Amino acid sequence: MIIYDPFSPVPSQIAPAPWQLTGNGYIFLFRYRKEWVYEHGFLLPFQQRHYKLSVGAVIMADYHSSDVGPYRELMFIPGLFRLGGRYLFSISKIYVSSYDSLWNGVENWGIPKELADFHIDTTSGQQETWQVSRGDKAVFSVNLKSKGWSFPVTTTPFPFRIGQDLRGQLLITEPNVSGRCQLVTSDSWHTDPDYFPPVNQLRPWLGFSIRNFRMTFPKAVKSVI
Repeated sequence: MIIYDPFSPVPSQIAPAPWQLTGNGYIFLFRYRKEWVYEHGFLLPFQQRHYKLSVGAVIMADYHSSDVGPYRELMFIPGLFRLGGRYLFSISKIYVSSYDSLWNGVENWGIPKELADFHIDTTSGQQETWQVSRGDKAVFSVNLKSKGWSFPVTTTPFPFRIGQDLRGQLLITEPNVSGRCQLVTSDSWHTDPDYFPPVNQLRPWLGFSIRNFRMTFPKAVKSVI
């Protein structure tokens, strides 16, 4: 459960949902062992109680525009949970590069965002290296290479719903994304397990990029966990 801090600084922008976002991103799908997730997945208490299926993802996004300006994001989705009478994905660890995104992400959707520094080195239009750090701690890094033909993709036919706990209440959100998709290979994964799940121990079964995406993040629907 997210603990509200009444002394946290007010963001420079307060942006209620819905949000409209654009940018580029990467999605890596994993099949985890449940024991691994319980040990390394940073599950929040409500997630520990309702964890069901260990098929999840690591997602990286470079938002070129949003309702709080550009920012970058790294998230871990441990799998599916039985929440509010339905199966939902849920985020257990997520870093963003701006405090405005952090504050609004918590207040709008219960997403447990934390601040980190991001560096993206683009070798070419097809190759990138992502590095995420907190102070002098290297949290995460990976080398990425897109390959093959790109093709249009949208989540409209396949709804993607996430459920998060905000102060004891379940918030359910169904973002919609469209863009151009391309397969991605990856190597040189690194994580600090004190800060991010050690996915470098695992092998993703599918990786792809979404270029020039457009995303709508709607207002959350409130429910009971």
